[in-house]
Amino acid sequence: MGKHGDIEAGASNNNNVLYPYMIESPELRWGFIRKVYTIVSLQLLFTAGFASFFIFFPPAKNFALYNDYRLFVFFGAVIVTFILLFVLSKYYNKHPLNLFLLGLYTLGMSVTIGFACAFAKAMIVLEAAFLTGVVVASLTLYTFWAVKRGSDFSFLGPFLFASLMVMLLFAMIQIFFPLGPIGRMVFAGIGALVMCGFIVYDTCDLIKRYTYDDYIWAAISIYGDIVNLFMYLLTLLNDL
Repeated sequence: MGKHGDIEAGASNNNNVLYPYMIESPELRWGFIRKVYTIVSLQLLFTAGFASFFIFFPPAKNFALYNDYRLFVFFGAVIVTFILLFVLSKYYNKHPLNLFLLGLYTLGMSVTIGFACAFAKAMIVLEAAFLTGVVVASLTLYTFWAVKRGSDFSFLGPFLFASLMVMLLFAMIQIFFPLGPIGRMVFAGIGALVMCGFIVYDTCDLIKRYTYDDYIWAAISIYGDIVNLFMYLLTLLNDL
């Protein structure tokens, strides 16, 4: 039997113990998945701690609400985060530079999350965090179950990309023509649904398509889906 036949046989054997269409051993794939979720967990813990600083530490909360330089800091963090995301797309597999860039990216995202939490009551932030955890856990478990049964969610890619572009354009329009509470709720509700789609799509990629060296980019994708879902849910609950 040739090399192609050996690969098919290996994939067939793996189908019995892991997920369809995987060539590498289940141990290697599960090791990769654990590594990604460990990184994501550390990112989320850092972000939660940073956000708590803006919620429960009055000087930080007052800075985000009233300081004359708050907009400069907020938009500076947003711009730097986008720049770091672009740089990471080029160097996500260059160790240890990728870990340094990932740390800066997580810090930038944490600043934006912290500023958003400063404008909401602590109970609303906790409710948004709880709902985010329930949704992420449910969709993740569902995706693992569905992929094991042979499902593939790659077809969601074009629809999610188009939805994201429309939402980004709509968000830019809001800068000049702000929406009222009802409009923000509708926008946040649609955004939350789109992020749910991204969680399923990126989890499917995590299981089936990422290579072992792509752990940083996989972590960025999952982490970004989670924090953006939290932001949309926070906006939705804050306007109720």
